[in-house]
Amino acid sequence: MLFTINDAKELDQKDVLSTYRNEFYLKEGVIYLDGNSLGLLSKRAEESVLSLLHSWKELAIEGWMNGANPWFYLSEKLGAKMAKLIGAKESEVLVTGSTTINLHQLLATFYEPTNGRTKIIADELTFPSDIYAIKSQIKLKGLSPEEQLVQVKSKDGYLLDEDSIIEAMDEQTSIVVLSSVLYRSGQLLNMKKLVEAAHQRGILIGFDLAHSIGALPHNFYDVQPDFAFWCNYKYVNSGPGSVGGLYVNEKHFGKVPGIAGWFSSKKDKQFDMEHELDHEFSAGAYQVGTPHILSTAPIIGSLQLFEEVGIDRIRQKSLSLTDFLMKLIDQELSTFSFSIINPKLAEHRGGHVCLHHPEAASICKALKANGVIPDYREPNLIRLAPISFYTSFEEVWQTVQILKEIMVNEEYKKYQNKRDVIA
Repeated sequence: MLFTINDAKELDQKDVLSTYRNEFYLKEGVIYLDGNSLGLLSKRAEESVLSLLHSWKELAIEGWMNGANPWFYLSEKLGAKMAKLIGAKESEVLVTGSTTINLHQLLATFYEPTNGRTKIIADELTFPSDIYAIKSQIKLKGLSPEEQLVQVKSKDGYLLDEDSIIEAMDEQTSIVVLSSVLYRSGQLLNMKKLVEAAHQRGILIGFDLAHSIGALPHNFYDVQPDFAFWCNYKYVNSGPGSVGGLYVNEKHFGKVPGIAGWFSSKKDKQFDMEHELDHEFSAGAYQVGTPHILSTAPIIGSLQLFEEVGIDRIRQKSLSLTDFLMKLIDQELSTFSFSIINPKLAEHRGGHVCLHHPEAASICKALKANGVIPDYREPNLIRLAPISFYTSFEEVWQTVQILKEIMVNEEYKKYQNKRDVIA
């Protein structure tokens, strides 16, 4: 079957989420396919930021307990709303910290190298910040990262084999830390299989959800990981440097937080100002200092959109967008040395398409010059992330046509095949 622009227009006409494009600030003449790095600003998020600024202006310190969104309870309130995105109990989820800070907190809490269980398993493809945090926590326990960090190898440099990860789990393993979706290739791991294998061996396991939260549903009621952590500025569209989130399985409630602060306290005890911490019996125990209210504000508006649409419909459209994109790539670009790296099966694929090409950096620069915003990842990968809320099927069609023209005219050769400071 040969796809045409009419097919794209027909898909847009049938798209029940098409009106949500109007909720976002889209730049005319630009096709934005980098929402897996930074989502676009929505009008709802803008309104919620202005609303919290207004509460500061009008209420001053009274804003902690008054107004439409009292600041004192905001982290827990938004955590309860985010629980729907991962299929967890409201008390298990908290909006706080950042991806890396939350990983530090979780490892400081759960990494207890005793009884011969001293090793942490990760993989060689995970985001570097997670590895930095893991190594730091191993050092803080007085151990050697070279000896205690096990990074499972990839057979092809892009994808992971779950069985290889399971084979690495042994009697010396304390914790496993993996990504739900690999940031480069977009591979979606079988979390349930990995959790069951870890728990059968008495090992704790947690996941970095940075590339799955807001893009696809999770069912943590069923999967039952021990913990998870994420950022909200990608698919959740909550703005650069916005506050992240964490999940702690309720079976661990009552465990003393590894990094404690006064917001770890039970809310009714916090202002007793005692020097002995009486921490929350929920995910709330794992926040530390005063929450960053203005960096949390956009999440209020962003989550309104998710509540209206539902994460299942978002996932359905996301799969349709990426499937259409891959079919067009196969149809239009087969003679230009592109390789689709991400898994093609829906059950193994996250929210973006990953292309390998020897001239990837220069091609990305040419795309930007032609009004398409992709994402480049070393050493030779182009990531294209159509977002369910604001990407149309016609834009996907146009992107592939623009990319084809760049290759036919060899326009990419005008640019140095080297990443900019920020790729």
